[in-house]
Amino acid sequence: MNEEKIGFIGLGNMGHPMAKNLEKAGFPLAVYNRTIEKAEDFKEKSIVYTNVQDLVKNSDIIFTMLTNDDAVKSVYEEIFSLDISGKLFIDMSTISPEKTNEIATALFIKEASFIDAPVAGSTKPAADGSLIIMVGGEEKDLQRALPYLEKLGRQIKHLGENGKGIAAKLSVNYFISIIYQGLAETILFAEKLGIDRKEMLDIINESASGSGATKVKTPLLISENYEPAFALDLMLKDVLLSKNAGANFPLSAVLTETYQSAHDAGFGKDDVIGIINYLKK
Repeated sequence: MNEEKIGFIGLGNMGHPMAKNLEKAGFPLAVYNRTIEKAEDFKEKSIVYTNVQDLVKNSDIIFTMLTNDDAVKSVYEEIFSLDISGKLFIDMSTISPEKTNEIATALFIKEASFIDAPVAGSTKPAADGSLIIMVGGEEKDLQRALPYLEKLGRQIKHLGENGKGIAAKLSVNYFISIIYQGLAETILFAEKLGIDRKEMLDIINESASGSGATKVKTPLLISENYEPAFALDLMLKDVLLSKNAGANFPLSAVLTETYQSAHDAGFGKDDVIGIINYLKK
């Protein structure tokens, strides 16, 4: 079988290291990013396209890793005008289940295949190729994608038909939004009672309350440098997507109110754990 040509659209904080892992694995790769500078370091080993259409025409499997529903919609609208019969599209963005299913249907009409494959993990797991990938789609399409997904993640979970990947992603991010608000509140509470921040984080991380989520944010909380690995605005987007998808629990209203207010107060571009600065006010 001929080696498939891979296209990757979206070289942001997550997409860039993910595409780099495909490049390092030696796959024939082409990339596109709206801001062309982000593609600069792919020029040596891969093809850099300046538009979506040329990348899609010259690729067999196309990955998309984009910010939100609007970004995904605008890219796929360009794709729908092309002859894409036989191509496989893998969307790794976190978007609404409605948008996912809309894209899947439109691609099937054009005789193309689609899987939604959003990820759990932020920029470091993206760079390490150790993401958890949640897949919705047909088994045959997953099998076709597997050699490439295995370079991006340490665990690939097939959860059912199209839309199930995004459903799992919204669920896990709903939980993480709770953890981060809870962690920030706990640190502020401990400081109010005279406990040093670093000491408290050590206790949390070494006890049953610690997790990968608390450990990854510990250096940011200690240095009080909230350079975004995952921006607060992205968490707000996911909280709102969860709410729209039916998360209607006691904490849902609290999360929406806190993350929205933190955005309104100007903390949206900080890392999500920067919510501590909003809660401090």
